[in-house]
Amino acid sequence: MHPAPLLNVFDTPLPLAAFGIDWFRDAASTQAAKVDTLYFWILAICIVFFVLIVGLMIVFMARYAARPGHVEEHTSHHNNALEAAWSIFPGFLTVGIFWFGFLGYLDLRTPPDNAYEIQVVAKKWNWSFVYPSGYIDSNLHVPADRPVKLIMSSDDVLHSLFIPAFRVKMDVVPGRYSKLWFEATTPTESFDEAIEAKDTRGDVNGYDLFCTEYCGEGHSAMIAKVIVHESEAAFEKWLVEADVIELDSSPVELGQKLWLQRGCKQCHSIDGKKGTGPSWQGTFGTEQDMTKGDPIEVDENYIRKSILEPMADIRAGYKGVMPSYKGQIKEAEIAALIWFIKSLKEGEEVPATWEEAGGVPGQETEEEAAEGEAPADEAEPAAEAPAEDAAPAKEPAKAA
Repeated sequence: MHPAPLLNVFDTPLPLAAFGIDWFRDAASTQAAKVDTLYFWILAICIVFFVLIVGLMIVFMARYAARPGHVEEHTSHHNNALEAAWSIFPGFLTVGIFWFGFLGYLDLRTPPDNAYEIQVVAKKWNWSFVYPSGYIDSNLHVPADRPVKLIMSSDDVLHSLFIPAFRVKMDVVPGRYSKLWFEATTPTESFDEAIEAKDTRGDVNGYDLFCTEYCGEGHSAMIAKVIVHESEAAFEKWLVEADVIELDSSPVELGQKLWLQRGCKQCHSIDGKKGTGPSWQGTFGTEQDMTKGDPIEVDENYIRKSILEPMADIRAGYKGVMPSYKGQIKEAEIAALIWFIKSLKEGEEVPATWEEAGGVPGQETEEEAAEGEAPADEAEPAAEAPAEDAAPAKEPAKAA
């Protein structure tokens, strides 16, 4: 049984503004009202008891303060009725708070059967959101009014995914999967704006997504955006368009965007400054010492291998801390990163468009797609070929 029906008392958000409470972050999911309402009642109970206890303490201090000439009288040190009252009544309140909190926990742990699944990979210091089509984005895109389930894992250390506007948070643990679900209610982007911002990070209109578990020096920059599309149709349309790289776009510009959105910037500078990893400025075509073995030239093969198998050849003077991007990055994206690194070397010629670069690796052009589709009027005669015409063709195979 899904626990949501048991939480109907909290489904409708309280008019907190009427109480002068307008400091809650805007709520943008179905879970937010439950969390805010429960939090409000806990806060209200705490305030009532604080005022009651502190108020009585002040009254008793003033009423029974020691005065000159006053003789202390014998007083009782034990009262069963009073002690039972201040134990049982708060006990019921505590159990009630726990009960509704536990129901909320069960609700967050029990996604609906029709939830849309998205894989989440956390690594120092960025997020990767993998959609069922195989498309990967550094921002989380979801449809409005549709439950979404996140299946999360970490490639390195402990992280924690937190979306304040949705009131959801869950640790992302290495070596295991954790799950989280929500249903967004308020769209943030039009379709055109979402497409325009598909390769950007941080400057797109959306809800903030943070890592709330300290994970190293780049922890504070491990931020993404949640873009809520106005409908499932708009979301599906965006997903198709976002996975296409236009031939007239620049591979160098895409490489620079990937440097930003895939977390490369956290370790690899482009101005020559040494970081957790070596700077990319001016390194292409140079020979570099490795921690083991002979020096290696930084060429296309070395860069590709370093992205997919970062522990294979580690530059001297650096620790092997880079996670592997195998299965998480496409050949076109690797090519774009290589072109971007090339552009950082003075004198290197780079193409202005993918068309000049010979096409987008792994992406079928419109002409190739058209050639691969056989016209229906040409396919029909082959299907209607008489059986006796096919028999002679089988004879040599039998002889062989």
